[in-house]
Amino acid sequence: MAATTTNPTYKLDLTSSPHVHSRWSTKQAMWMVVFALIPSIISAVVFFGFYQLLIIAVSVGFAVGTEAAIKAIRKRPITIMDGSGIITGLLLALILPPNFNLAFTAIGSVVAIGIGKEIFGGLGYNIFNPALVGRAFLQASFPVPMTTWTAPNYTVDAVTTATPLSAFKFDKVAADLSDLFIGNIGGSTGETSSIAVLIGGIVLIGAGVVNWRVPVSMIAGILVFGGIFYFIDPAAYPNPVFHLFAGGFLFGALFMATDWVTSPLTSKGMIIYGLGIALVLVIIRLFGGLPEGVMYAILFMNSFVPLINRYNRPRVFGEVTK
Repeated sequence: MAATTTNPTYKLDLTSSPHVHSRWSTKQAMWMVVFALIPSIISAVVFFGFYQLLIIAVSVGFAVGTEAAIKAIRKRPITIMDGSGIITGLLLALILPPNFNLAFTAIGSVVAIGIGKEIFGGLGYNIFNPALVGRAFLQASFPVPMTTWTAPNYTVDAVTTATPLSAFKFDKVAADLSDLFIGNIGGSTGETSSIAVLIGGIVLIGAGVVNWRVPVSMIAGILVFGGIFYFIDPAAYPNPVFHLFAGGFLFGALFMATDWVTSPLTSKGMIIYGLGIALVLVIIRLFGGLPEGVMYAILFMNSFVPLINRYNRPRVFGEVTK
């Protein structure tokens, strides 16, 4: 029998479950998301002006600064370069109305990081998407600025306009699908151009940074649930394709709902999660008081992720069904 040798320098790392593996490190994945958001940033500038870059700078700056300050207070290592704080600030900026107040933007970033992320313990522990927490706070605190939309191709002194969802909900006027696809419509700065969002989302899915099951199940759900009401009464309810491209659905499906921390771990769980978001969104859009509901739908389903993970655990090897 051949003699065996051991390597005394080898160390076995014991970590708690779940053991999820990816060829991307957290830092690499975060910066890939930044790269994938470039088309949406460009569309925001093209359609709403260079002022949007200032909003992005303020949002990112206060997000990173808040994270660094809280880490310092807690005497924890400052992990700014992992990109998570930058992502939160960037996502928040892109889901705000064009030409939004800079002071309110800063407040939203502080809340997003402080309450949406660090209060839970930091990256990997938060149960809600931090950027959406920041936006929800702004929506509740400053409802008028958060629902004041400017027409595209204007700058700071632009005239106000209605979003396609508002126009249909209150006036039954449907926007042209080509405008929805290109982005020449009113809405949040980074959400209006479907083609820009899709380009970034396809990059993330192709690179394996996000799992395709969440956005695909959301898209299938919005088409099915929206289609049911459309076929019941086409005059009262919008075409399901309108649901798909209007508002922040695609941006939410590709950049918000796919967040590693706040989405389910299993394939089945991701599908349940995506379908749940789509169902809640359709209910809010058609029967709620607000024309849009992507933010609330994702946050609502974020709260169910622990239960989804609990009841969709992978089967243990060797387990015998009773």
